[in-house]
Amino acid sequence: MAGDKPEMSYTLRLSQDHDGRRLDRTLRSIWKHVSLGEIMKAIRVGDVRVNSKRVRDGGTHVSAGDELSVPWALNDGVRTVRRASWGKIRVIFQGENVLILNKPSGMLVQPDEPDGDSIISRVWGVMNTKTPAAVHRLDRNTTGVLAVALHGDALRALEALFKNREVRKFYLAVCVGIVQKDITIDAPLLKDSENNIVRVSEEGQKALTHCTCLAHDKEYSLVRLELLTGRTHQARVHMAHIRHPILGDRKYGNFRTNRNARTVSRPMLHAYELQFPEDLHPSLKEIAGKTFRAELPEDMKNFIDARGFVL
Repeated sequence: MAGDKPEMSYTLRLSQDHDGRRLDRTLRSIWKHVSLGEIMKAIRVGDVRVNSKRVRDGGTHVSAGDELSVPWALNDGVRTVRRASWGKIRVIFQGENVLILNKPSGMLVQPDEPDGDSIISRVWGVMNTKTPAAVHRLDRNTTGVLAVALHGDALRALEALFKNREVRKFYLAVCVGIVQKDITIDAPLLKDSENNIVRVSEEGQKALTHCTCLAHDKEYSLVRLELLTGRTHQARVHMAHIRHPILGDRKYGNFRTNRNARTVSRPMLHAYELQFPEDLHPSLKEIAGKTFRAELPEDMKNFIDARGFVL
């Protein structure tokens, strides 16, 4: 029947990269093989759904976590990628309800196209279920510790923990210049979703980062960052704001310094540690009071060692 959900369809959960974007532009960025005319027609007749509801306005803004359903089959020019192994992903902890991973550089947490490779795609492949979900996000080129809920109860409990800032999050970063011993950066952040960029603005959301310098030479500092809030690109924007951008950060960093550091090809930022409180929901007892650390990636370890920095 006209207007019913088509038999050939695909459903995708949107990542942070799509947060705040228009629906029509999101569809164009994911299904590049589908013409604009076909996309607009599908929206107009109600064949596109967000969270199971038909959306007939292409200008509607979508959010990270939204479930997007479209009428285009997987074999309509889209390369099917099936991942049934961890590959470069290292498992730090695996329990009945929670999985803690060490995310490598160059990999998204959530797939940004049908059957695209990502951390969650690989978890689904290994576990043969699409129930697991990431609780927080790391940028594509940021490495480190990532928590994944394996079941619904654990997901809701973990989301509440992160929302209430009960999980302590520590990062390691190599920054340009000599950073003072201890700095608390209190600067609200405003996200421009259309351009996927964040800036300090009084109109933004409250954002707090505590920065501790662990070692430095005349050019760079090794710092530990505790993110007291969880805003998009927070560590990167805050360090650039105090004029100590993260080395290798092409979006917020120092172009000349990045160019001169020829061995650095990504932001030197690593999610190092997650600390969980003692009193947790029954579904999270296996991680109650525990601290999980992710081993440094080779590129960052080699850079730190070459400078003689000691953690």
